[in-house]
Amino acid sequence: MGSGTSPKGSPGGGNATLGNEKKGKAKPEGPLLEDVQTCCGCRFPLLVALFQLLLGIAVAGVAFLMVAISPSLLARETPHWAGIIMCVVSLVGFILFCITRVPDERASTQFIIKLLYFFLCTMGLVISVLVIAFQCYHYALTSSYSCKETEEDCRCTLDPEDPIARTFTYRGVTDCSAIDSTLPMYYLLQMLLNLAQAIVCLLGAFLIWKHRYQVFFAGLQMGSPSVQNWQKV
Repeated sequence: MGSGTSPKGSPGGGNATLGNEKKGKAKPEGPLLEDVQTCCGCRFPLLVALFQLLLGIAVAGVAFLMVAISPSLLARETPHWAGIIMCVVSLVGFILFCITRVPDERASTQFIIKLLYFFLCTMGLVISVLVIAFQCYHYALTSSYSCKETEEDCRCTLDPEDPIARTFTYRGVTDCSAIDSTLPMYYLLQMLLNLAQAIVCLLGAFLIWKHRYQVFFAGLQMGSPSVQNWQKV
């Protein structure tokens, strides 16, 4: 009986298996992208910046409508500046959305834009709170007005029976109903818009703070020196 021989493997089979294992262990080179931070299914800060832009346009638009009632209204009564600032904040948010996201330790530009956006969101929050305070005061003031028309102006007082009561004159107003009813409605609308604006700014600042300080890159390098992997802790 002839002795049996085991079949030989194909030439280079072991080398092919070893090559496949090396390929499986190979790691992609190049900059490691940061984990995408999402908000309501969209990448941050797309929705936040979009809401900031819409609210800023709305606040500025309502303020310009208030200026059209009478040129005597003060800047604190017509907060178009708050809407313009919010539009600038939203533009910085869109820039942050468009740039490539890599770990903060490896992208100084991204870190600076994040810091700027955080600062602007905080400033927008403070400005919105100030606007709400001013609008509340003027809303309570105009709600107790007693107005009468004098030529091309509208003169309002808090107490018509008091001869030394403080008088407010609105030039260029021929119909005092614009001061009695329309202006308080605009004040109330500004309060609601700026309240929403403050909430959006608070959300944007909180999300940046949470992503930066609750989950951050510790800078631990693993693997070969040519390939850098950053471990989150």
